Amino acid sequence: MHSAKALEDTAYTLNTGCYIFPPGHLPHCEHVCDQTLPEIFILKFNALKQLIHVLYCLLGVAPACQQKLKSKLRDKYQSINEGISGHGNSALLNEIYTELYITEGRGGDVNPEHEVKQIEAASRKKTKQEEPINCNDIFKPLPEQNRPVRTVLTKGVAGIGKTVSVQKFILDWAEGEVNQDVLFIFPLPFRDLNLMKEKKLSLVNLLQSFYPETQDLKPRHYKSYKVMFIFDGLDECRLPLDFQNNENLEDIEEQTSVDVLLTNLIKGNLLPSALLWITSRPAAVSQIPPECVDQVTEVQGFSDPQKQEYFRNRISDPDLANKVFTHIRSSRSLYIMCHIPVFCWITATVLKRMLSETESGEIPKTLTQMFTHFLIFQIKHKSQKYSGKSDTDPQQTRESILALGKLAFQQLEKGNLIFYEEDLRESGIDVREVSVYSGVCTQIFREEHELHLGNVFSFAHLSVQEFLAALYAFLNRKLPKEQSPEQQPSKLFKLFSRSTMTDFLNSAVDRALQSESGHLDLFLRFLLGLSLESNQNLLRVILTTTERSPHNNETVKYIKKKIAENSSPEKSINLFHCLNELNDHSLVQEVQKYLSGGSDHHLHQASLSPAQWSALAFVLVNSEEELEEFDLTSFPTCENLGSILKLQNSSLNELDLSNNDLQDSGVELLSAGLKSSHCKLQILRLASCYLGGKTCESLGSVFKMENSSLKKLDISNNDLQDSGVELLSAGLKSLNCKLQILRLASCYLGGKTCESLGSVFKMENSSLKKLDISNNDLQDSGVELLSAGLKSLNCKLQILRSVLLSGSHTVPCNCSFFHFFTFKKGLTKKILFFRLASCNLGIKACEHLGSVLKLKNSTLKELDLSNNDLNDLGVKLLSAGLKNSNCKLQILRSVFLFLNSK
Repeated sequence: MHSAKALEDTAYTLNTGCYIFPPGHLPHCEHVCDQTLPEIFILKFNALKQLIHVLYCLLGVAPACQQKLKSKLRDKYQSINEGISGHGNSALLNEIYTELYITEGRGGDVNPEHEVKQIEAASRKKTKQEEPINCNDIFKPLPEQNRPVRTVLTKGVAGIGKTVSVQKFILDWAEGEVNQDVLFIFPLPFRDLNLMKEKKLSLVNLLQSFYPETQDLKPRHYKSYKVMFIFDGLDECRLPLDFQNNENLEDIEEQTSVDVLLTNLIKGNLLPSALLWITSRPAAVSQIPPECVDQVTEVQGFSDPQKQEYFRNRISDPDLANKVFTHIRSSRSLYIMCHIPVFCWITATVLKRMLSETESGEIPKTLTQMFTHFLIFQIKHKSQKYSGKSDTDPQQTRESILALGKLAFQQLEKGNLIFYEEDLRESGIDVREVSVYSGVCTQIFREEHELHLGNVFSFAHLSVQEFLAALYAFLNRKLPKEQSPEQQPSKLFKLFSRSTMTDFLNSAVDRALQSESGHLDLFLRFLLGLSLESNQNLLRVILTTTERSPHNNETVKYIKKKIAENSSPEKSINLFHCLNELNDHSLVQEVQKYLSGGSDHHLHQASLSPAQWSALAFVLVNSEEELEEFDLTSFPTCENLGSILKLQNSSLNELDLSNNDLQDSGVELLSAGLKSSHCKLQILRLASCYLGGKTCESLGSVFKMENSSLKKLDISNNDLQDSGVELLSAGLKSLNCKLQILRLASCYLGGKTCESLGSVFKMENSSLKKLDISNNDLQDSGVELLSAGLKSLNCKLQILRSVLLSGSHTVPCNCSFFHFFTFKKGLTKKILFFRLASCNLGIKACEHLGSVLKLKNSTLKELDLSNNDLNDLGVKLLSAGLKNSNCKLQILRSVFLFLNSK
């Protein structure tokens, strides 16, 4: 034990910096110099620390505490109850775990959109080849990072798998599989920390409250060990997290509020050597200051192959698993939602039973049908489990569902996914009888007992909460007036004042459209779906009567009207999902009629209404087949597109109108929209559109606008000529211009264009990084004018493509690359390689290139001048640059033509 005590003291001394090295006793170094000595010393010193740390872990008190903690965490996390914990049949996590797709995320981004909308948007994006991050490697620095990672923030929508990823990480550590360099992991979910918000305690007290296994550890030991804190569910936090005003705290034994402890842990004032992992839904990530986060990751949910893998793991019968997956593939809305693991669980629960021989009836194809069947299954499951009967008590069931629905409804407006006893009391639920409610649908509503401080309640998922909220609204609409819910200062509660079902549903449509974040989108889908008589028939166990639905025709007309009026693509698409819930596909069928035969040529002769255009967009983004190209040739679109760009909620950021007979007049109409302060377009392609110089003037004026957002422009294969580029350059020089990529290939350009563009490169505010002037008759004189701009310190060009033509000579190639790398302000550009093969260059080009090589800031390392008529004089001029002491050229490729022995 004496050796353990000595190692303990040594480990603490090394870790806290309390050490003295006598003069002349520094580590031996063969190459002693001011720069290498500290580096080698630190390297050997860190190795010594690691050795002492390992020896102490083998002999000290840490192993005993660690094994107790690992045992507790292993018991807690080895099983998983999907959807909720504490109810239903549990399964071993390692047996059913499906690896999630985790990628690098962007820090500080707050997406206020409804999370289902984010999932749908993600499903429409082309998959970008991103290197997935293994859950157990979450603290490994990304390739471009050169510093250790202390704090990781992982974001993802509700139910996407953040908590399960945390659970898998902890289990693998507790079982000794990975991350064994970490001595202690302390999971501290925010939902549990909320229960201690009124308490005053130290960090040591806090940890011992959650994990009594650590009571043998002394306070100073926490600084000696590699410790990790996992804060799961930032979006559930009800602490203020006042980073700006909370006092600074460095003593882990000083008592304070939990809020102060957390902010100082995250800021690094407390235990700066500890690792922190925070998980959150996207809307809450801004609560953590960006400077406190070293790495951001994002849980993307299940990819398409992972969806199939999940159902194969979840359903033991392979044939049944394939049936379930095949049905999901047949419904686009269900298939998109299966991006979320919790929805996969709900779907598997319902379809596993319905597709087996024991169940009959119509297989659900809409979200409302799926959630209705899920609710019915849970009610029947409760009745069979607790009473042994298949019949339920309708009155008790109805009362329980209404109570849960009211809770869901009220908390939905507040944005809460977890609730405490005071929230239940507010909804009229007797906390003493809460087991009745959780017993009615055990896998919908859960109750957790934490730390003997109080109870935490939640629904299985946000979508379950939204379904119950919609069901509550629908049920209360059917109640007599004296039983209707009390009026509250809430926009949502005003729905109940509507006299007819049509007014009620239309008012709900309006409420959802008024929400900027779309937080009522899924609620609206469910509410409209529940108004169908067929879905009401499924809920006979809680509905005393069903209502015939002639009002649906009026609601469908109202939604179509809103689609025609509404300019927001996202809101229009959600309204089409609403029509789908109402079993109305007329608008979609109208467009599909035009698209029949797999071609869009019928659309060319059709005059589509705004609603039909929205339907077309809905069909395209929800198509089962991947449509690589949709031809808009011959559509009269410029004026319409210009008006769309002016809309306040316009989100269009990329537009390709290439190969259309737009002419200058069409671009002039489009430019009116591009100048709007609401325009967010970043990429515009207008290649081969029969454009002239007038187009350049129109686009040049766009670049001068303060709100100009264009970053990429392609106007290749148009008769622009030098005069047109001169007009365009006037806009490129503007302080407001943000253009980074410009393509002007095959535009009948000459030397004058090079002069115009060269003057742009000299501008301090120039943002151009890539320029394509291929297949233009620039000649040597043009290269000279262009080079003047390329030599400027303000030039930020990284890539230049040019096929320089001389006289009548034409060489069909696309080569000639300048690569520049721009560093921080004040540093010069760096050219890595330059290719000018087969470009009909002559003597003058060599003279200009030679002058570039002589520049002090020149970093050109590779030059290709193959197959050019340079002549001896050209080589001589180039050699003058090669001989210069500033030249850093390493590779020169050349097959010089018409040279003699000189």
